[in-house]
Amino acid sequence: GIASVVAGHPLDTVKTRLQAGQGYGNTLKCVLTVYRNESLAGFFKGMSFPLASIGLYSSVVFGVFSSTQRFLSQRRRGDATAAPSLADATLASIVAGVVSVGIGTPVELVKIRLQMQTQPYSKANVKVNSTVPGSPVYRGPIHCLRTILQKEGIAGVYRGNVAMLLRDVPGYCAYFIPYAMFCDWITPEGSISPNPFAIWVAGGVAGAVSWAVCTPMDVVKSRLQADGVYLNQYKGTLDCILQSYQNEGLKVFGRGLMVNTVRGFPSSAAMFLGYELSLKAMKRCQTETN
Repeated sequence: GIASVVAGHPLDTVKTRLQAGQGYGNTLKCVLTVYRNESLAGFFKGMSFPLASIGLYSSVVFGVFSSTQRFLSQRRRGDATAAPSLADATLASIVAGVVSVGIGTPVELVKIRLQMQTQPYSKANVKVNSTVPGSPVYRGPIHCLRTILQKEGIAGVYRGNVAMLLRDVPGYCAYFIPYAMFCDWITPEGSISPNPFAIWVAGGVAGAVSWAVCTPMDVVKSRLQADGVYLNQYKGTLDCILQSYQNEGLKVFGRGLMVNTVRGFPSSAAMFLGYELSLKAMKRCQTETN
């Protein structure tokens, strides 16, 4: 999980600005604007909270997915280690997507609120610019979470959860299933498990496919979670979809598509490689201990 955040966060900031910000134009213009105004540190805004929580988040998502697969294999074929069918993998992906929303929504909310602050936090800036989009409101992730809880309650912390559910359920189906398929396709016959290169390629392709599939709902989620700092523009998921469509047309739901797809490759390649190599190392350690 940590490997995934480090590899993908800079482009994630660009994606968020494109989807929820104003005046950034295309991807290249956005990158140059962020660098010119906020230097290299601007690309890493809001990274500390996902970095601190991604271990738990990834453990739950991957753990729920693999445990659900083993449970279904045990129920259907009487062998938990049997290769899962496509239906089993799909159902396990859906369950993982639903569970991920409970942990992921607050993390995504804090990350996006911090990413949308284009100015450094100071008492002078807060007094003068507290209602101007992009002006600083939060000192850091803990202050951000505490402020949201005080102003908006638990409902505020889970702002955008419906959009995230509609993003993550199909997103994880397009994540785990292509990964398994590409691993099988790339791995030579007779090999017990895929080699690190096969894992890296399969994970990267799965990430690119997954983000391409869920970008439209990712736009809606980003807008909902960025909303509410200065004024409340959207009443809910459906209202956000309708307003976005009426104001900017159908093309708005493709905002950040290229960045998402490009970012998805290294981020997911790092995620799956870290996951598989960690498992192998732990299994080897357990075998030696036994």
